[in-house]
Amino acid sequence: MYRTHHCNELRKSDAGKTVTLVGWVNTKRDHHGVIFIDIRDREGVTQCVFRPDESGEAAELSHTLRAEDVIQVTGKIEDRPEIEGQSTVNEAIDTGEIEIVATELKVLNKSEVLPFQLDKELSNEDLRMKHRYLDLRRPRMAKNLRVRHAITKAVRDELDEHGYIEIETPILSKSTPEGARDFLVPSRLSPGKFYALPQAPQQYKQLLMVAGVERYFQIAKCFRDEDLRADRQPEFTQVDIEASFVTEEDIYATIESLLARVFKSAKDVEVPTPFPRITHQEAMDKYGSDKPERRIGMEIVELSEVFAKSSFKVFSGTVERGGTVRAINAKGFAKITTGQIKRLEELAKEAGAGGLAYIKIEGGEWKSPIVKFFSDEEKAALEEKMGIEEGDLILFGCDKWQTVCDVLGRLRLEVADLCKLYEGKEDELDFLWVIDFPLLDFDEEEGKWNAVHHPFTRPHADDLALIDDESKWGEIRGAAYDVVLNGNELGGGSLRIHEGDLQAKMFNVLGVNDEEQAENFGHILGAFQYGAPPHGGLALGLDRLVMLACGEDSIREVIAFPKNNRGVDLMSASPAEVDFKQLRELYVKSTVSEKKD
Repeated sequence: MYRTHHCNELRKSDAGKTVTLVGWVNTKRDHHGVIFIDIRDREGVTQCVFRPDESGEAAELSHTLRAEDVIQVTGKIEDRPEIEGQSTVNEAIDTGEIEIVATELKVLNKSEVLPFQLDKELSNEDLRMKHRYLDLRRPRMAKNLRVRHAITKAVRDELDEHGYIEIETPILSKSTPEGARDFLVPSRLSPGKFYALPQAPQQYKQLLMVAGVERYFQIAKCFRDEDLRADRQPEFTQVDIEASFVTEEDIYATIESLLARVFKSAKDVEVPTPFPRITHQEAMDKYGSDKPERRIGMEIVELSEVFAKSSFKVFSGTVERGGTVRAINAKGFAKITTGQIKRLEELAKEAGAGGLAYIKIEGGEWKSPIVKFFSDEEKAALEEKMGIEEGDLILFGCDKWQTVCDVLGRLRLEVADLCKLYEGKEDELDFLWVIDFPLLDFDEEEGKWNAVHHPFTRPHADDLALIDDESKWGEIRGAAYDVVLNGNELGGGSLRIHEGDLQAKMFNVLGVNDEEQAENFGHILGAFQYGAPPHGGLALGLDRLVMLACGEDSIREVIAFPKNNRGVDLMSASPAEVDFKQLRELYVKSTVSEKKD
């Protein structure tokens, strides 16, 4: 037996016992020949004392230890003594009232000098990723993995209690033209043909509903060959859920109960339910985003009527052309620096604006080159609608509705960072549902309609008839919903189309002809001919959920072995070249030109 207890188990009541611990050398201190070793395992830390007169050979061997050596210590538990009338109790650790007076020491494995210190934060992410197995020893990272486990267990327990069955769907599946770019896997047994790694188990879970499973879930691995960012990886995990004979209300209730249990397990906080709901239109109008961050206030205000007849032609001309004029009030931010204004202007242009109009209210004056074009009535209306006070900064958006939403939505979040509006709100949990998404979106560059979520989303019951009128396609709402937390989309879903003729019609709307439907979607269209039940579901991003529960800014901090921001695993040096023989067996040839010296 390697050990009798773990390193966070022993207390004052255990004094007098002889115990054996194993773990890593966390710290080593030499006090005039008496060696103090803090031994660490995944549960915590215990102090061990090696005294020459009591520990014998173990004391001598302890002098050779270095940080992260793996050791086994046997000794007697004693209360920590007083030294010169001062207590030596360490209240920072749970085992701080006791220590082990060592009698035996065995070195199970030696450690080289580490490439970085485990007790300090490291800004060099590539170094952390290259030695991820060391990075995961740090308390913060170890805690994140434990939280992930607790959340995953809570998900399974909650869904099991609601009658959901966990079923695994294939990893090797078929590439379809819808959605993001697929990862492809060549088939040796079918030369020239390829599997695709699943972007989501969407079609399989709908087929399980046709199979009569009724309630399914899966902790599903998904893959998308996309550019990376803080909350995106080429492979990720989602909590995939689907159920038959359900309405939106059933889905809302299930997910709210699930998330309440998750945050109780992970953070020991109570999440009030039901969650508030806002429409997609309201989210965009007020916050400029379909995943609104509401904790920072600063709602967008509609000003088109105020400036419809303005002598400032930039505003009035936009309204005349069917556009909109809107603004946000960055309260108390009139002292913005030139560099910060430049940053806001860059963001506005990136979002599609031609520039950025703004007004500073300083010393009782409205400072802006555009103010001279405003009438007294316009200024009074602006002051009333925006709640303008001394020290405010008014930021305008003026363009088509979507562009103005994008511009002001980005500016809200940037101003919140600059003004530190999140301070004191870190522990707030603002859950909400965004509902009534548009079903379709017209891509002017491609000249075609695309599904806002995916082609299996059911049209809203009140808008179902509009699918037969092409002029009304832009007005159709989907029976779709996203659950949002603090400006982050936790997951999204919808009621699904379960009738073959309606699904075929939806494919036609999206420009998928009958031949393409038969080739790419024949299996699901065929299944719908055999009594497919009404069904719907949702998928939660597990990585993002854990990230928010842990208070991290990147999902890489809650995934055991993530890729870096270039999609590379520095630890295992993947992706990597493969042997020519392997490619030949797969009938694959690389077209990458070899670089010559």
